[in-house]
Amino acid sequence: MNELSTAGLLEEFKARFPRAGKVQAVRAPGRVNLLGEHTDYNQGFVFPMAIDAGIQIAGELNGTGRVNLYSLNYAAKESFLLEEITPSKSNTWVNYIKGVVWQFQKLGLQPQGADLVIQGNVPQGAGLSSSAALEVAAALLLDALHGWGLGAVDLVKLAQKAENEFVGVACGIMDQFASMLGQKDHALFLDCRSLEYEAVPLPLEKQGYAVAVVNSGVRRGLAGSEYNTRRQQCEEAVQRLQNELPGVESLRDVSLVDLSLVNQLPDPLARRARHVVMENARVQQGVTALKAGELEEFGRLLTASHKSLRDDYEVSCAELDLLVELALEVPGVLGSRMTGAGFGGCTIALVPQTSLPAFEKTVSEEYQRHTGIQPEIFVFRPAPGARIITEADPQSWSR
Repeated sequence: MNELSTAGLLEEFKARFPRAGKVQAVRAPGRVNLLGEHTDYNQGFVFPMAIDAGIQIAGELNGTGRVNLYSLNYAAKESFLLEEITPSKSNTWVNYIKGVVWQFQKLGLQPQGADLVIQGNVPQGAGLSSSAALEVAAALLLDALHGWGLGAVDLVKLAQKAENEFVGVACGIMDQFASMLGQKDHALFLDCRSLEYEAVPLPLEKQGYAVAVVNSGVRRGLAGSEYNTRRQQCEEAVQRLQNELPGVESLRDVSLVDLSLVNQLPDPLARRARHVVMENARVQQGVTALKAGELEEFGRLLTASHKSLRDDYEVSCAELDLLVELALEVPGVLGSRMTGAGFGGCTIALVPQTSLPAFEKTVSEEYQRHTGIQPEIFVFRPAPGARIITEADPQSWSR
């Protein structure tokens, strides 16, 4: 579904809530992670970029104790009382909004009832953080409607807690952070422990390259996957490593010189920890490579990351592995890997702009021939983070 213009979104809102007065609207982008997978909840380093596809919400307070929702994508409506916020089993998309409202209540704030219309164009279940975009958009809009004035990082933390504590997915902070604080033409080098970040210019377009994102068509549900199991395995690895490395609080504190100790852990803990330690190093090396304009080195790190995710962290799948193999067979492609939590979703590839037609043709035809699935292929641009939009804002992410 193409994203509506701001004016179109407001028209849809007024059609469903005719008594609408002063309506506000926000937009929050999805994200693609260039490097640093499964390092965020280990207090490590990540390197995501916000993408020019996202979620937008229009809304206003309604003076009641009820929140009314309408999803244009699902053509579905939902409603819940502020005093009875419990997870929905039928319309699971509602839980991301409920979780945000619940977190505002936990802060001691008093959210009022609201009418909200939601629409977006982030592929769902593809590892491009449609859920984080929805949470961030809801947090930003509700903060604006109530005039609370919370800071961006506070809203990021609230959105993450909504997913951790209400939805039940033990995600790290990267997705929400990238959605809120992404910058146009940059990726974010984020320290997930201190939350210090640096916007790093992406020299891809200047050097004639693009980030191609391929949706495998294999849907993944984080809450029902082995994501939480991986997190527990990392925590267990830390506990065991503390016998030899007493200063270690998370795998972030384990360096490459400690790999001999990591490799002595029982399987699969050794492989899980090895991936995180080496992935943190790859992020730092990748940022250095980009700043130096060394795209070939950055591409090599992408492919090395995929091998580690496939073999050590075991969060890939046959379809993702095939997409990476097909990408690397296209002349000029510098690197490819799965992106997101895994078990399906997307891959990324660093492709010469002149080779994009050949890339799309080869990957699409061969992947469909092997799997029977028609993949979706996107070329996303690094986009700005979440913001309040107005009817006068002409920008749209329509693709």
